[in-house]
Amino acid sequence: MSRTGTCLYVYEDLCCCASRQLYAYALSLSTFHVLATSAILLAIFMFRPHAGRLCEKRKRSHPIAGTVLNQLINFPRLHDYMTELACKYRTYRLLGIFRSEVYTSDPANVEYMLKANFANYGKGLYHHDILSDIAGDSIFTVDGESWQHQRKLSSYEFSTKIMRDFSLQIFKTNAVKLAEIISKAVSCDQAIEIQDLFMKSFLDSIVRILLGINLDTMSGTNEEGVRFSYVFNEVNELILYRYVDFFWKIKRFFNIGSEAVLKNHIKVIDQFMYKLIKIKMDAVHKSDERLPLKKRDFVSRLLEMKDTDPKYIKDMGVNFIIAGKDTVATALSWLFYMLSKYPRIQEKIAQEVREATNLKGNSSVDDFAASLTEEVLDKMQYLHAALTETLRLYPAVPVNAKVCFSDDTWPDGFSVKKGDMVAYQPYAMGRMKFLWGDDAEEFRPERWLDEYGIFQPESPFKFTVFQAGPRICLGKEFAYREMKIFSAVLLGNYIFKLSEKKTGVNYKTMINLHIEGGLYVLASPRLELEGSYCV
Repeated sequence: MSRTGTCLYVYEDLCCCASRQLYAYALSLSTFHVLATSAILLAIFMFRPHAGRLCEKRKRSHPIAGTVLNQLINFPRLHDYMTELACKYRTYRLLGIFRSEVYTSDPANVEYMLKANFANYGKGLYHHDILSDIAGDSIFTVDGESWQHQRKLSSYEFSTKIMRDFSLQIFKTNAVKLAEIISKAVSCDQAIEIQDLFMKSFLDSIVRILLGINLDTMSGTNEEGVRFSYVFNEVNELILYRYVDFFWKIKRFFNIGSEAVLKNHIKVIDQFMYKLIKIKMDAVHKSDERLPLKKRDFVSRLLEMKDTDPKYIKDMGVNFIIAGKDTVATALSWLFYMLSKYPRIQEKIAQEVREATNLKGNSSVDDFAASLTEEVLDKMQYLHAALTETLRLYPAVPVNAKVCFSDDTWPDGFSVKKGDMVAYQPYAMGRMKFLWGDDAEEFRPERWLDEYGIFQPESPFKFTVFQAGPRICLGKEFAYREMKIFSAVLLGNYIFKLSEKKTGVNYKTMINLHIEGGLYVLASPRLELEGSYCV
């Protein structure tokens, strides 16, 4: 059979496959969705006669692993489904109605996309349309000069000693608050849903760093803050669903279904953020004196620079929360899940923490937290390795996508086309044996340590959790510092095991890798604690 004939045969087979999948999916949908699905089918079959001619002109493309309909069908286990494809093809395509989607687990391709030819891959209008309702025109949704300006501003802020010292103190304070909540649960022998506590704690931390406002959602007394946290989690899921929902723009136009829910949630988020910003701006304008340097928050410095546009501040604030709330909270949740499964590793971390702080056994939680200087945290090499190993298997962002701006050829010799969505897959890459060896799916922190127990980083194009190249995560060191502080305070004072309510866990398919249904753990004190909080 000729090359053209082969291409046509493959394409027709995929069309038939797509047809069956579309009609199967249509059976579960409304009449409106059935009509829309039928229109898509008609478009596929109208396109079929041109398949041969397109194959003749097409350059050598990555193998076809299916269609985007397969993502929709496998949505509840999306990342495992895509890992299975990555095991068959290091890089593959999924056919869509308007574009191909190219997914890679090849570090050479990742480096080319994120660094060598960085200018040719960005968010583009495709991602901007999907994300801008929640993220606005922010560093996560824009390219070019706008991105460079925001990147420069954020980079400066993250590098200042004021920000480091201010955030370090906030992390310690909130870690102690969380430890007190756990202490109450210990006294009552109650299971703790620790992922929810992490979410609320890190929301409190970010709002304090951003606006200098104590939100205090952890206590549960701030109902508005608790609702905001819940709504933000729901938006996380609904935004990701847009990537597999052919009809999301139509649903948004008519304000129906998931888009109606998303619109209401975004309204709640915007109102809450604008309320906090107004409180902050009023407080700054009423103050005759400059805030002490060690207590200055991010927005206070923006106002000093005359950046007073509330929408700009709101968009930046939402993006701070996107970057620093769910990412860190989910990472720590997966860490505590793994440590509950592997008590030996949990004990090894606890021993390292106690040795690094060099405190007596009867020290209070406050004293313990106060001892966590940057020098002390740097001594916790095994904890750093355990966190990194957790992120390798359970990355906060399991897949990260760009748009190809012009036709290109990747290092593997295959071509991508202008308009293609291209993505690398941290979740799948963490499970690839060709990258990590035969024990790739095992949780083994030791893989990150040299013979002296010193942490040894891997190439960011292999360990892609924090991106790489010009867009590498600015908050990487902040995230590690925050995770190590919370881990040290909790593991240095308590022993954790899985509750009988939750002996096994799965992820929920969202932009971030949440544990579905939360993580229930039981805690017990490593040392006898004074007082009882049980009511």
